[in-house]
Parts: sequence; structure tokens; C-alpha cells
Amino acid sequence: MYLVYVDESGDTGLVKSPTRYFILSALIVHESNWNKFIDDIIEFRKRLRDNYKFKLREEIHAAEFFQTSKKYDHLKKHIKLQICKKTLDFQESLDYIQVMFIVIDKQSVSAGTDVFEMAWKYLLQRIHNTLKKGNFDGLINEEDGYETNSKENFILIPDKTDDKKLKQLARKMRRYNPIPNKHGYGPGYRNMPLKLMIEDPFTKDSADSYIHQLVDVNAYFMKQSLDPTKYIKSKKAHNFINRLNKVRCTHISSTKDGVLLKS
Repeated sequence: MYLVYVDESGDTGLVKSPTRYFILSALIVHESNWNKFIDDIIEFRKRLRDNYKFKLREEIHAAEFFQTSKKYDHLKKHIKLQICKKTLDFQESLDYIQVMFIVIDKQSVSAGTDVFEMAWKYLLQRIHNTLKKGNFDGLINEEDGYETNSKENFILIPDKTDDKKLKQLARKMRRYNPIPNKHGYGPGYRNMPLKLMIEDPFTKDSADSYIHQLVDVNAYFMKQSLDPTKYIKSKKAHNFINRLNKVRCTHISSTKDGVLLKS
């Protein structure tokens, strides 16, 4: 079983929206490495505590780090940036996770487009396709007796979002998922339901999830790579997303209809 943790950045509005991009950031880990992942995260958080006095119970929330919120006033701005950089580097050091991004450029989509549905459809389809082709098999810990199996499933664990809408979309795509025919199949569509996705999305609050806090930082710095704030650009931190290059899923990456399938 693969666990897919997801966080959002930006909003889905097309009219008078404060953000140009809507981003989904996903982190994929196999169940065989989940306990190891948690142990490694706890050790990482202890290093943040020892080096930066950032408590284990405090939430890493990148956007809030650099806003006017008083929640993190006890940390200097450059320390918060260091915490984010270390968070990216920690993930880069692991050989049993992968991350991916879906980016919607809202200036490029048609009026009336359901940005939320578009982004989540692309993400779910991409996870399913990558899994079906066996491109996540390298994340399985075979030393503990797990065997590579092309029939592995995945479950979706998003941060708080529009739970009802996402649940309805996931249920629909498990039953009805029309895909346009490619060359050789003739015109029209084929129904290719997402049979490898099980259960409804299991939503968690990032304040209670160390893993979601990693995904939050990833989403924030993907946004900063496209539309950086003055402070982030002045520190050249808009390039921080490149610190994840080794763990980014690169099997699908393209631009189509306003959607950037970011590797």
C-alpha cells in the first residue's frame, strides 16, 4: 500500500483571486517504510529543536512563517528560512519517498473551469498511472519481507480541504473515468476507472501530522519558484524547490491546457 500525503497552495478562484496558481503537492511513501519515515522525521525534528529552538510540538507552516502572524514571533526570519531549507534537504536525503506537484496556471484556463476538480483529477490520474507502471516500486522496503507487487494500491491522505467535494470526485473516478482515445483506438473515450485507489480520502490536520508539514513546505516553495515574494527572492530562496530534485517523480512532466504536470 502506498500512502499519498497531499497539501494545497493558493486558491481555486478565477475571479478577483489573490493568487495566480493553484498547487497540489504530494509525498508518496510505501507502508513498508512508514515507521522508518516517522522515526527519521522525529530525529529531524529533534535536530531542529536543538539547533533552532523549534519545539517538536510546533507546526512547520511555511506560508505563516513569512506572514505578519505573531505565532512565530519568537523566531527570527532567517531562522524560519533555515528551518524550511533544512526541511527540504531532509526529504532530499531519503531514498524511500517521492514527491510530485500539479500546478494550475489560472490565467491559462477557460472561464468557468473548476480548478479544484481539474487539479485533483490530474493528481489522482498521475498517481494511478505511475503506480500501474511500477514506477514507485523502488520505494518498497523488501528487506522486511515485502515483495514488489504490481497490484499495490494507494490511499489518499490530504490536508484539510473541501472534503465532501474531493470524496465525491474520488468515488466517481473509481467507477467512471473517461480518457480520450489516443492513436489506434479511434475517436471517443475509454472508461479507465482508478481501481488502484482504495477508500475515501482520509483528511488530516497538518498541525497533527509531521508528514503534512513537510508537504506544506514543498507546496510553498513550488509557489515561490513561480511567483516569489520580495523577501524570498532577495534570499534566492525561490530556487529552494530544486533542493528536492533527487526525490521528485519525473516520469510525467508536461504543460497542457494551463496545467503544469510538475515533476
